[in-house]
Amino acid sequence: MTTHSLDLDPIALKIDASVGHIADLKIRDGDRILSPLHRAPWVDDPQAEFPAGTAPNVKRLSGDFFCAPFGRNDVEDAPSHGWPANSAWDHLETIRQDDRVTIAFRLKRRVMGATVDKRITLIAGHPFVYQEHVLVGGAGAVSAAHHVMVHMADGGDLAFSPKQSAWTPPEALEPDSSRGRSILAYPAQTSDLTAFPLAGGGFADLTRYPPGERHEDFLTLVEEVQVEASGNKAPGGSLGWSAVSRNAEQDHVIVLKRPELLPVTMLWMSNGGRDYAPWSGRHTGVLGIEDARASPLGHADSCGENEYSRSGVPTAFALGPDNTIIVRQVIGACAARAGYGKVTGIEVESDFLVLQFVNGGKRSVNYAPDFLAV
Repeated sequence: MTTHSLDLDPIALKIDASVGHIADLKIRDGDRILSPLHRAPWVDDPQAEFPAGTAPNVKRLSGDFFCAPFGRNDVEDAPSHGWPANSAWDHLETIRQDDRVTIAFRLKRRVMGATVDKRITLIAGHPFVYQEHVLVGGAGAVSAAHHVMVHMADGGDLAFSPKQSAWTPPEALEPDSSRGRSILAYPAQTSDLTAFPLAGGGFADLTRYPPGERHEDFLTLVEEVQVEASGNKAPGGSLGWSAVSRNAEQDHVIVLKRPELLPVTMLWMSNGGRDYAPWSGRHTGVLGIEDARASPLGHADSCGENEYSRSGVPTAFALGPDNTIIVRQVIGACAARAGYGKVTGIEVESDFLVLQFVNGGKRSVNYAPDFLAV
C-alpha cells in the first residue's frame, strides 16, 4: 500500500494509491472531527482470508473510488469496476496555492486505451473534497461511476435530489440463501421512494436506512427529467445530491454531482447479508452512493441498448482519439445541530451550499459552485 496524505483545515484525507481509493477522510466541524466514509474491517486485518480471484478493490475496500467501467468488466480484460479501482496510480504533483491544495495522479494502466488522471482538491474552510477524473483518448465506450461508501452504526435518514424512479436489476445480489440474503423484489420499479416492493410482500422505505436486517441489496435511482422547449429531455435540476443524516454519528454526509453527466444514483445496501469471506456477516451498516453513467449490468450492457438507454438515460461515455471526458464529484459532511433533524433539501446560494432541515431550519457551509459547472 502506498499512501498519500492531504491536509487543509477543515479536512485531512489519505489516498491509497495502490488502488486509487480514499483510505480515510476526517472533517473538522467546530470541536468535532467527523469520519463520513467507510473502511471495510478486513483492510487492516493481516489475518484476513480472501477466496481465489478476489478483486483488489474488494481487498482494499475503502471510502470512495472511481469505476471505469462500473460493475462487471465484460469488454476489456480487467477486474470488476475496472483498473481505476483495482490498480496503482502514479503521483504526479501536489500544488499548493493561497487557499487550496491539489494532488494529482495518473493511472498506471489505460482504460480502453484512454489515459486516466485523478485530481483531488481541498479549499481552506470548505468541508468538501472536490474530485475530478479525466479520460483522454481511447476507443469505444465506457461506463463510469464514483463508489462512495458511508457507514452507519445505528442507521439514518436519506434524502435525494428529485428522482423519477427506482429500479432493481433482474436478479438479486444474493439469490443463493446458502451464501447470503436480499430482501428487495427483483426486478421491481416504483416512483415512490417510500414504498419499494419487498420480495416477501410489503414495502421498504428507501428514505430510511437500513430497510431490514441482515441483507445485501442494490437498486438504481434515475434522475427526474424535464422536457425542454425543443422537446429534448434534460435532468430536472442543475445539482444532483444525496444526503445521509446519520443517527449515532450525529452528522450529515453530502454527495454532489452534475445530474446530466451522471444521470443515475445506485444504492448498494450492504448490511450483513453476505456470509462468505471476506464479508462473513461482518460488513454491516454500509450504504454505497454510486453516482454513475452506467447500467448496473456491466460494461457491455452499458455500451449497448438497455432498459435505461431506451428510457433516454445515457449509460456510457464515448471514447475517441480527440475526446476528453471530465467527471467531477464532491463529498463532504457537517455536524448535526440539536433540533434540526434530517436534511430535506439542498440549494446553492452564491458561494455557499444551503442545507434545509425537516424542522424548517437552514445551515450554510462554504462551497465552490464553479467546480461542478465544468
